Amino acid sequence: MASAFLSTASLQGFSNVRVPSQMNLKKGIMWGGVRVGKTIPERFQAAKLAGFDGIEVDSHLDRNEVLKARDATGLGIPSVCDSQHWKLLLSSPDPKVREDGVAALKVALEDAKTFGADTVLLVPGRVTETISYDECWNRSSEEIKKAIPLAEKLNVKIAIENVWNNFLLSPMEAARYIDQFKSPSVGAYFDIGNILAYGWPEQWIKILGKRIAKIHIKEYSRKIADSQGRSAGFNVKLREGDINWGAVMKALDETGYQGWANIEMSGGDTPEGLKDLCDRLIIILES
Repeated sequence: MASAFLSTASLQGFSNVRVPSQMNLKKGIMWGGVRVGKTIPERFQAAKLAGFDGIEVDSHLDRNEVLKARDATGLGIPSVCDSQHWKLLLSSPDPKVREDGVAALKVALEDAKTFGADTVLLVPGRVTETISYDECWNRSSEEIKKAIPLAEKLNVKIAIENVWNNFLLSPMEAARYIDQFKSPSVGAYFDIGNILAYGWPEQWIKILGKRIAKIHIKEYSRKIADSQGRSAGFNVKLREGDINWGAVMKALDETGYQGWANIEMSGGDTPEGLKDLCDRLIIILES
């Protein structure tokens, strides 16, 4: 009887075939995706019951409450999202805003260390009609440098997320931005769904490679975006959009990515919705 499993060698030459991953990625969800419960303990418990392994929390929460909820549920906290980065943009022309932004980033790093997380998600800035591309690059770079000593001391990585901020629009440019810091404490937080409006996530993953500290799992439909507007492209359930999840997971496998796959999607308004998100994530991870 033929073996039910194919060896890696037997798959050579079949580039579209994905060898089952040995990564065993953990299932996480972003804080804003958990809409069940009003208190920190209630939201942790809801994520636990849905089947998640952990929650990526926002910064500036009550640390004692987060620690109690973490310990009571046994959930991990893989990362912390800087909850102030859109308000206190590091690309702002106002030095005081940038100063406050660095202070907020440092709080997020300290939050992460307290919770046992190893990554802080950061949106570095935004290019606008009044903030040029080079100004965004230069200002945000200089401000991030101010937080690197603390990140290195705490052994927590500052992970730059790809978002719709008109900045770092190619994977090679994103890699160059990260590499300029010459620090292992700066990496990439790769959002799979955000890229689909202007690229292919599997290509970005291969180029960013070992720079990727964490990933956000998010679906996107180009078809819906074309007919209803770019933002409407997110109005689709996980695995029902245009992301080639097989290619994405294969690319992650090839980079040797380990750790967490954190969902950032709507749908977690009910216990059933949270469970559905987790179940769909499991299918992606086990495909």
